[in-house]
Amino acid sequence: MLLIHTPRLTNRLGYTLNVIFRHILHMDFSITTDAEHFGQYDGAKLSYGRQKVGEGLFVKSNGLLFRTSIEEQEPRCCQIDGQWILFPTHGRDIDLPFDIFSAAFFMVSRYEEYLPHREDMHRRFNATESLAFREGFLEEPVVEQWAMMLREKLAARYPDLALPDLSYRFVQTVDIDAAWSYLHKGFFRSTLGLFRDLLGRRDIVEVRRRIRVLLHREEDPFDTFDYIISSWQRVPDAYLLFFTLLADYDQYDKPVGHSNPYMRQLVQHLGDYAKMGIHPGYYSMENPKNVDIEEKRLEEILHRAIVRSRYHFLRLQLPLSYRILLHSGIRHDYTMGFADAPGFRAGISTEFPFYDLERDLETELMIHPFCVMDTTLQKYLRLTPGEALARYRTLIDSVRKVNGTFCCIVHNQNLCELYGWEGWRHTYEGMLAYAKP
Repeated sequence: MLLIHTPRLTNRLGYTLNVIFRHILHMDFSITTDAEHFGQYDGAKLSYGRQKVGEGLFVKSNGLLFRTSIEEQEPRCCQIDGQWILFPTHGRDIDLPFDIFSAAFFMVSRYEEYLPHREDMHRRFNATESLAFREGFLEEPVVEQWAMMLREKLAARYPDLALPDLSYRFVQTVDIDAAWSYLHKGFFRSTLGLFRDLLGRRDIVEVRRRIRVLLHREEDPFDTFDYIISSWQRVPDAYLLFFTLLADYDQYDKPVGHSNPYMRQLVQHLGDYAKMGIHPGYYSMENPKNVDIEEKRLEEILHRAIVRSRYHFLRLQLPLSYRILLHSGIRHDYTMGFADAPGFRAGISTEFPFYDLERDLETELMIHPFCVMDTTLQKYLRLTPGEALARYRTLIDSVRKVNGTFCCIVHNQNLCELYGWEGWRHTYEGMLAYAKP
């Protein structure tokens, strides 16, 4: 077991050690503030502070983890031997050229999102506001890369130290914003849609498609669920999760009603194959009542407790949105990622616990970060299907190198091969084949 000495144990430091050693490296460790006990220990050990204590590895602190307040931070960022680092340190005794623990905490706590920043029209913290985007390492899981650097140092210094094997994982998540394009929306919405097509002089092919689907002479283009399930079943050891929107109908939330028998049947069918989660509506990120209502709707349909969530539109306000989920009994969230760019919002691909920076404590909510969404590649970056597949492969390669978790978002309606998504099934299938464990 690794013994870690620190002059003072804070919530921030304890949390960061937990993320690095337990969640990423799967290592056992213990912490001591007793320098004498540390000096007498004859196993693998590491000291963290301003000054080195005894033998063992030494990581020099810059002080961030010994504070409790939220202060303006402008971490110095640089590359050493091709590796991006934050909070570089100097000294003859150091074993790493930076404060790895402060760097990891800054990223995974989303410290910068608690500081003043600009938001987009949906009140989101965009990738362009992040340090990782500005410096050019957004598409690198730097926290895990740093953990691997530390692992290599420990292995070199303590060859007898048991270091667990690490393995790559693939998690495919599907957001159901609109289960059907035309079907099961009721007489009023269907009639209004048809008149909108006609009055708007939409492509006659589109008008005919709507009519054929409503007459059950053609499959609804958004109904790609059997295709998704059959494609997933060809990828062994991959995980599949669906997040379904059950909010009330409004400007940004346009689901089929939760009481609609066809919607209930679809959700139950998908629940037979995969894990299900709630997709809280556009206005739910600040409204605990909405999350409670939508969660109970899904629980009533599936007759099981719902513990997974991803906010619609990826709207996330820290720490409020995560406090709402905790209050509602949600224990796993999949919102951590950017809409406007692929990459690792928290610098990590592996799941980790949410740290409430304002309250200065680790919580029970596990954050499962994703690194790429289909809509980002097609609508934001305007990539062709071939270019998108190449981007998928680059991200998958970066995750494989650290034995992390490649988590992506796809939408059922984006696999319909219509409305600008022609050719994207080939991209999707190529991504599945490349990402398989």
